[in-house]
Amino acid sequence: MRRYDDPVEVRRGMVGPIDRQVEGPEQFLWRGKLWKVREVIAHWVETGPWWQSADARALVGSDGSEILGNDQPALSVVGAELLSEHEMWRVEAGNGMAGGGVFDLSFSWTDGNWQLLGCAD
Repeated sequence: MRRYDDPVEVRRGMVGPIDRQVEGPEQFLWRGKLWKVREVIAHWVETGPWWQSADARALVGSDGSEILGNDQPALSVVGAELLSEHEMWRVEAGNGMAGGGVFDLSFSWTDGNWQLLGCAD
């Protein structure tokens, strides 16, 4: 699978065969081409390694009892890091006569943006 970090525009809707339809990315625009999702292969949620951040270590005392530069306790930042989840979608999609492929799409709940992270065609 080739790796990318490209922004994409996504239209959500019902995808997949009628007996196994789920709500997810129905179409996406990538590099000027419209791709129609044929099937959702996998769907999961990822969080960043918040436990490795300096703020999390400060909260549990492994970095000392530090306060962040803006006088806010580390707890408020760790809480923000917990909210930085990405909803991941591995989909099979095609764009007409040119064929198709398998794509990894990521939706960030923090900023509401979609990214194309990988493609195998």
